[in-house]
Amino acid sequence: MNFRTQQAANKRKTIGLLVGMAVLVWLVVYAALTYFGTSTAGIVPIAVGIALISVWGSYYGADKLVITMTGAKLIQESDNPKLFNLIQEVTIASGLPMPKVAIVIDSAPNAFATGRNPEHALIAFTTGILEAMDRDQLQGVIAHELAHVANRDTLVSAVAATTAGAIAILSDMMTRMLWFGGGRRDRDSNGNPILLIISLLILILAPLAAILLKSAISRKRESLADATAVAFTRNPAGLRSALEVLASDSTVVRQKSTSVAHIWIESPLDGKAVSKLFSTHPPIAERIAVLKAMEQLS
Repeated sequence: MNFRTQQAANKRKTIGLLVGMAVLVWLVVYAALTYFGTSTAGIVPIAVGIALISVWGSYYGADKLVITMTGAKLIQESDNPKLFNLIQEVTIASGLPMPKVAIVIDSAPNAFATGRNPEHALIAFTTGILEAMDRDQLQGVIAHELAHVANRDTLVSAVAATTAGAIAILSDMMTRMLWFGGGRRDRDSNGNPILLIISLLILILAPLAAILLKSAISRKRESLADATAVAFTRNPAGLRSALEVLASDSTVVRQKSTSVAHIWIESPLDGKAVSKLFSTHPPIAERIAVLKAMEQLS
């Protein structure tokens, strides 16, 4: 596949996964109303409201929140002119505005981007990645991170997190009602035991399904960012070589919280017995293989 085909495929898959999450929300609401009755309908907007407040508050302050969580420090062009020049080259190629730039004091090579839109974007690099990579490799990393900005991945992640959060809250409320006797079922379901059992299973398993869908969306956005980076630079070898450097390095960033693991170019949780189904990134070997295939077509 060339980068255009990769971009289109990953966009379609992201849309499909988001639709899947919407269907899951509908199933959870239906299961709740079936098992507990229409008297519980008021819980649905409460769950959605809690999720919206918790996720979208952090979405609008994404850059400040991530800086705090990762220990990143904003720098000026005078602090690292070569890095700023390289970023400016990619912004010109991509048509994006110049983002804020930050440094994380950490020997592990890694980088991330955040911000609710291109006008409020921030791109950060560990000291380790600046030391480990040459110009072409670093250009590939910058293009990948700016691709996240161009593709509005902070927004996509916020939508996925809100949906998954609403499902988790709704399911938790209903489960508590079940175990603590607060949920008297009405007879809208005519007492159909099979339907009640299916509804109960949906309520119990829905949060896990939501996590799996959210992780899958994150993986597709990483693949999309790789393809978009090639669209910016027309040089798949640079990003491919950068990923090979990351693959060969066994160190991980100190700030490896699960809440920000998805923003790094290489997940700090990889290799920590995390199932591929729950991983926020595709296996780095697969990403390298796709980029090698693009090289052969370029």
